[in-house]
Amino acid sequence: MNKKITSASFFIGKQSDNLISFGSGQPDLPPPKICFDFLKDYKEFKYGEIQGKEKLRKAIAKNYPGAKKENIIITNGASEGIDLALRALYEKDAKILIPRPYYYSYPHNVKYAHMTCRYYDLVKGKIDIKNFKEKVKNCKAVIINSPGNPTGTVQEIDTLKEIEKITQKHGIYVLSDEVYKDMIYERKNYLIEGENVLTINSFSKSYSLCGARIGYIYARNHDWIKKMTEIKTHTSMNTSIVSQEMALMATKMSQKYLNDQAHIWQKRRDLIYNGIKKLGLQVWKPEGAFYVFVTIKNPQKVMEDLYYKYNIVVYNGEWFGKKDRIRLSYALDEKKIIEGLKRFKLYLENEYQK
Repeated sequence: MNKKITSASFFIGKQSDNLISFGSGQPDLPPPKICFDFLKDYKEFKYGEIQGKEKLRKAIAKNYPGAKKENIIITNGASEGIDLALRALYEKDAKILIPRPYYYSYPHNVKYAHMTCRYYDLVKGKIDIKNFKEKVKNCKAVIINSPGNPTGTVQEIDTLKEIEKITQKHGIYVLSDEVYKDMIYERKNYLIEGENVLTINSFSKSYSLCGARIGYIYARNHDWIKKMTEIKTHTSMNTSIVSQEMALMATKMSQKYLNDQAHIWQKRRDLIYNGIKKLGLQVWKPEGAFYVFVTIKNPQKVMEDLYYKYNIVVYNGEWFGKKDRIRLSYALDEKKIIEGLKRFKLYLENEYQK
């Protein structure tokens, strides 16, 4: 009997020549070569600054008007950034508002920070501002993720500006998860601003440095920088100084590099989105990131059938807080996307019960 698949961790390390994985949110594009050229002559392996390498913090700060190196903390990926931010915001019986569907770690992040989740439901991947206003009352903080995982949707600029006003008026903190900010296809991005905003980002997606585990927090309020640095001092200490050097090299890449990457993702988006539509399935059109969130009945059975019978990896939408959905990542080359869609079509024709 095949083993029941209960989380994304089941698929870690699963590899074969015939496997088509629409699972992992890990870019298949190579990192910039400049990120490795320095390694042959690198000899610095002492502990580093807890807040992060000064040159790297300076380089990151240049991306945010008014930011200084003192506003930046270098973290072990965006995941640690979210963890540090929530721990620093801790308050007994506090509620943290998160989107639904959500990135599957958010509820766990809130739980481990000893606070409670409240949810605002997305409508076709978008924030319903009326619903948001009701749900955000009496919350300590809210998480915004745009472009979003698992939906690939980008929130409307007017909506984000309204959220700025609402949260500032009521003294609510915003954790803005912007790890896909460089992966937007049809329009410019809008980054939430304000003294109450903690911006969280990473070098994993834009520069394919997932394994380097390198991210950062940009906080406008120096008290929060102090709190988070103190927590980091007694948990992970400094982020890998080798990874920080890689990230510093990545900051030297031009905007053209990021634009070229986004063009590749957009081309793949069009391929998988149109392919899913041809299969007769409902799906929101992604505007960024590299995911499609497909409507389908009995996603647990579909996921396990596709894996055990057709050698395809997809993720159960219930892991992201949404029933009757599966998530597909298109972080794989076009040939594999086409082959995966062919197998998916065979499954729908031969086994799927609508």
